Amino acid sequence: MKIREARPEDAGEFVSIYNYYVENTTISFEEACISADTMRQRIAKVAKAGLPWLVAESDGVVIGYAYVSPWHDRSAYRFTVESSVYVSRDVRGKGTGKHLYLALIERLEKTPVRHIMGVVALPNERSVGLHETLGFRKIGEMKEIGFKFNRLITVSLWQYTLTGDVAEAHAADALHEVHHV
Repeated sequence: MKIREARPEDAGEFVSIYNYYVENTTISFEEACISADTMRQRIAKVAKAGLPWLVAESDGVVIGYAYVSPWHDRSAYRFTVESSVYVSRDVRGKGTGKHLYLALIERLEKTPVRHIMGVVALPNERSVGLHETLGFRKIGEMKEIGFKFNRLITVSLWQYTLTGDVAEAHAADALHEVHHV
């Protein structure tokens, strides 16, 4: 397996992976399939924010992707991101998601990002297990917050705190600014 940065031309392969989850699962709360153009716009938005979007390939075929996006738009959340990981249904349970997540964490350690938030629609034993294995801490649940396939869906929130020097330095600078205002 090779992990690399995403390119706009990957959008069609991402849509093939993602739309399966849209149509068949509650993993995504999107209810209608998206186009490759919509996916290209999402890739560009993540790139514009200076955040990573990674691709897993096997023998030149895209088998998964992972990215982070800003947790919320307000500036106070600028050191927090939300992760998304999707793998081809043919490779689920074979470590692709874990490898992508580890690569994301490694890249984020070199940035000002301090926290990664994982949002998991329940039930989803695989995703819960992945977050636990990687050291995410479950910090809560939002009961029946989503509605898809004619049923209410509970979401769990998972938090990973990065320990990289860059994140620590930015957090210290931000605290220093607050105390001197």
